Amino acid sequence: MEVLDADAAVADVQDGATVLIGGFGTAGMPFSLIDALVRQAAGDLTVVSNNAGNGETGLAALLATGRVRKMICSYPRQPDSHVFDALYRTGRIELEVVPQGNLAERMRAAGAGIGAFFTPTAYGTVLAEGKETRSIGGRDYVLEYPLGGDVALISARRADTAGNLVFHRTARNFGPVMATAATTTVAEVDEVVEAGEIDPEAVVTPGIFVDRVVAVGAEQRIAAREGAVA
Repeated sequence: MEVLDADAAVADVQDGATVLIGGFGTAGMPFSLIDALVRQAAGDLTVVSNNAGNGETGLAALLATGRVRKMICSYPRQPDSHVFDALYRTGRIELEVVPQGNLAERMRAAGAGIGAFFTPTAYGTVLAEGKETRSIGGRDYVLEYPLGGDVALISARRADTAGNLVFHRTARNFGPVMATAATTTVAEVDEVVEAGEIDPEAVVTPGIFVDRVVAVGAEQRIAAREGAVA
């Protein structure tokens, strides 16, 4: 596990990469890593996240660059998702809507090495069109496939030098499952402590799933989040 600055941590993201970005709205969004990805200039990206950006910062700022080809998310529209809305209405971005539970489970399946799974969610709706279905035990299901990424950008409260992560309450959201589903996981944290300083019982994401850590400090993280919701 490497401790790097934000720009170095995302320097090798390639054109055409699939990027998993943590966050539920602005909670748990890795603003510093996203800003670094904006500066890095990789294009033709597929982004997987719960939402499609808020206001003008964070994920919305990345979308505004025009370098995201496709958005895979559960909630593409909300009052302040005007950047995505404008792109979609003018045909400049593709959209795949995935029910929230399916989104989490597809990423979990990728991390766990599961080939596919059946779920009743979305059966009989437009989201199931073209997908295999099956009746099991008298209930109808849709076959869904794993959703992995080339890189995951997530936010955590604290990391140790072995890469173990703990999260702050609901900011945890998709971070842990994304960490398992990506080839390379980069965690933005408030602080990095020595190995052994985090109680093993409190570790949510083991260091084996974390490749790079960027310490941004609590004040910077809070300022970025407040700017996004202002």
